[in-house]
Amino acid sequence: MLSFDCLGLPKAQIKNLNDLGYTAMTEVQAAALPGALAGRDLLVQAKTGSGKTAAFGLPLLGLLNPKDFGVQALVLCPTRELASQVAAEIRRLARFQANIKVVVLCGGQPIGPQIGSLEHGAHVIVGTPGRLKDHLRKKTLRLSRLKVLVLDEADRMLDMGFSEDLDDIVRQTPKDRQTLLFSATFPDDIVSISGNYQRQPTRVSVSAQVAAGQIEQRVYEVNHKQKFEALLGLLQSEQPGAAVIFCQTKERVRGLEQKLRESGVFALALHGDLEQRERDQVLIQFKQQSCRLLIATDVAARGLDIDALPMVINFDIPLDADVYVHRIGRTGRAEATGVAVTLMTPRERHRLEAIESRVETDLTVLLSPRFESNVALLPPPEYSTIELSMGRKDKIRPGDVLGAVTGSMGFSGAVVGRIEVAQRATFVAIARDQVKAVLAAFSTGKVKGRAVKVRRLS
Repeated sequence: MLSFDCLGLPKAQIKNLNDLGYTAMTEVQAAALPGALAGRDLLVQAKTGSGKTAAFGLPLLGLLNPKDFGVQALVLCPTRELASQVAAEIRRLARFQANIKVVVLCGGQPIGPQIGSLEHGAHVIVGTPGRLKDHLRKKTLRLSRLKVLVLDEADRMLDMGFSEDLDDIVRQTPKDRQTLLFSATFPDDIVSISGNYQRQPTRVSVSAQVAAGQIEQRVYEVNHKQKFEALLGLLQSEQPGAAVIFCQTKERVRGLEQKLRESGVFALALHGDLEQRERDQVLIQFKQQSCRLLIATDVAARGLDIDALPMVINFDIPLDADVYVHRIGRTGRAEATGVAVTLMTPRERHRLEAIESRVETDLTVLLSPRFESNVALLPPPEYSTIELSMGRKDKIRPGDVLGAVTGSMGFSGAVVGRIEVAQRATFVAIARDQVKAVLAAFSTGKVKGRAVKVRRLS
């Protein structure tokens, strides 16, 4: 296990890393950081959850001049969810130095407030190609002072049709910039854009295989008509604290959500027909443990990053073995362990053979757990999520909300779970048995001396 001390980082930065729990480098960090900190271009193969944000975040921060509010670093991401997560982590990594401004520019949000934020300058921009191109066209974003460009999950950006947008954006950056390209896979088109965007990049490849011992992989063979009952039996026997259930299509997602709810199991769906605000609220509730089950398509789950996810369920076995690796890689992250379950019909056994070849493991086919109709399925989630009508634009911080609930409202700190502050709203996890009392208290209570509107999401 390599320590961050060997990188020659400032003492204040090392202390911040220790405070954040970065005790030792992950495989991708150990492989990428020396070259990136030396200013070299990198072409890095690494999956989500491998610690790659710090692998480009630390070098990026080292290049910033805090007194210069021109854009000095740009991180391109395929989805708004991933961009938000990357920005949040860069802000955490930047705590050791004062006044570093990170701005998120993504579609699905009004462009006006983004323009207003850019007028006050920014050191780091994190965003999606479409919205970044909008700002460049309006000349509300200028990249002439850019020092480092990061392409995160570049293969997914190409899959989503952003190739021309990437070309347009990169053309407006200085030729002497540092370029760090991260991709879960290295198809020919990734090698091609690396050749166009990078200068003699150092190639870093971190194993995309499933970490041995960290993810327990199970396959249950079930008759197609019994697949839903097999899922109920699995939930009944395993009682997962949280699980992502993957389906092939949005129609399958909607249908499975409805059937689970009819069976008394609360689940939320994530698919392409949801508006961005709906997507955000679904993800927040899942992260805040206000919902145990998230049902998703592969497209909708791009950029999904959930800490300590104990289980992934392939309700539909994926058509592609690489998709299988990507799905199950949502669990068993860092040093944690996880369980990946696949429900397979007899006709789909050939897909299992392709998966076994990809993960270089023989997967034993098991009999699925029996569903007992007289036994409870899943207990309700531990928390409910409430939404407050104040956010970052109102200078609200998580401590302000926690202080209001535990101070003037008189509740114990144990009542409050995770707090997420968005631009125009704040989402708070409240212990389910106390949520009605907390809602009542907010009707007359205040946050930072101001009245706030509140509603319950779950």
